Amino acid sequence: MAKEVATTKAPSAVGPYSQAVQAGNTLYCSGQIGLNPETGKFASANAVDQATQALHNLREVVTAAGFDFGNVVKVIVFMADVNDFGDINKVYDQFFGGAKVLPARSAVGVNGLPLGAKVEIEAIAVKD
Repeated sequence: MAKEVATTKAPSAVGPYSQAVQAGNTLYCSGQIGLNPETGKFASANAVDQATQALHNLREVVTAAGFDFGNVVKVIVFMADVNDFGDINKVYDQFFGGAKVLPARSAVGVNGLPLGAKVEIEAIAVKD
């Protein structure tokens, strides 16, 4: 049975979807953008700050479900500008670089993201 996961420590969904859904031992996290959950505004206009905030938000959602980043098996990074890839990688490494097993990952350049975001990051986590 699927269970909705929600936390006020990450921004509310900007549409009709859950922050995450847990089905059995698998957690499906919706994409997080770089909104500060307290202000509802972007961390800044730059991709590095938005990626950092998006990963903080994602970690809060994962934690709210009783998982941690060590449980993350797949990440998808959506970028409004693929030229930000290198800088976003550096931010990503700060969150996942020490993992025993790095998550599988896709990085996708897109034409636009919700609210004009520069980055959106989603994940799937699994508990053994």
